[in-house]
Amino acid sequence: MPYTWTEDSTDASELRLWPHKSLPAHGFAATILGIFTLSTIPLYGLIGTVLLWGVLPFMLMALGAMWYALRRNNRDLEIMEVLTLTPDDLHLTRQTLKGEAQEWRCNPYWTQVNIHQKGGPVPNYVTLSGAGREVEIGAFLSEDERKALYAELNDKVRRIAHP
Repeated sequence: MPYTWTEDSTDASELRLWPHKSLPAHGFAATILGIFTLSTIPLYGLIGTVLLWGVLPFMLMALGAMWYALRRNNRDLEIMEVLTLTPDDLHLTRQTLKGEAQEWRCNPYWTQVNIHQKGGPVPNYVTLSGAGREVEIGAFLSEDERKALYAELNDKVRRIAHP
């Protein structure tokens, strides 16, 4: 699961969430090399002709576009959400793509963990509400992971708010 719970000796807990990164660096290199190798196969018949120079730029542009798309996707996955839960405070920090930190605080006693089966941007949308606001958490997780997160988060908030 792309999230972990950390608990210290006191009643404090910390939840860290991040999106899946399914393409590691060596996978990226292998993908680009594979695309390059397979895209050069049609060019072998054109070696020594003028047509090679007409097709080659388009093949290189396609390879460059794939390089850019994969790098952009990897950069878009650098989101991090951290939820700190203590008996007195529930603090959610979300690190955005631009490096800005969005924060939300609430007393755990008044916090509600909600799951919206329908009507959200994704199925089984998990939100936290309290202090006059409702914020999303873990929207980048898969549907099953959001269900598991809801159960764990609801249990932790209940235990810490109502000992």
